[in-house]
Amino acid sequence: QVQLVESGGGSVQAGGSLRLSCVASGHTSSNYWMGWFRQTPGKEREWVAAILIGGRATHHADSVKGRFTISQDNAKSTLYLEMNSLKPEDTAMYYCASTAGYSVLTRVSVPDNYQYWGQGTQVTVSS
Repeated sequence: QVQLVESGGGSVQAGGSLRLSCVASGHTSSNYWMGWFRQTPGKEREWVAAILIGGRATHHADSVKGRFTISQDNAKSTLYLEMNSLKPEDTAMYYCASTAGYSVLTRVSVPDNYQYWGQGTQVTVSS
């Protein structure tokens, strides 16, 4: 069973930085997508970024491009989200997610395409 555990959230002032981590365990496939999503109360889950584990492809949502960077450390089985120049509108619960395997047809921005989810870590940005 795949397990994902996020950490690194917290409170920061606008313009500040945070780095989120997601430790993954239980994957049996060597290629799969991992992504970061965020959600605020009453709104749908929003895709932030995705990375192909076992490959080099990365994708970032336009709203975070140039400010956030997704990366992986295979030796530590850890996914990261480096967040810089944070804005109040980045305030949300951030979730790590993973697919079970890899398909070229996977739309990485669609939450339903991910089979495994972490419990979330809260990020609060004050103005």
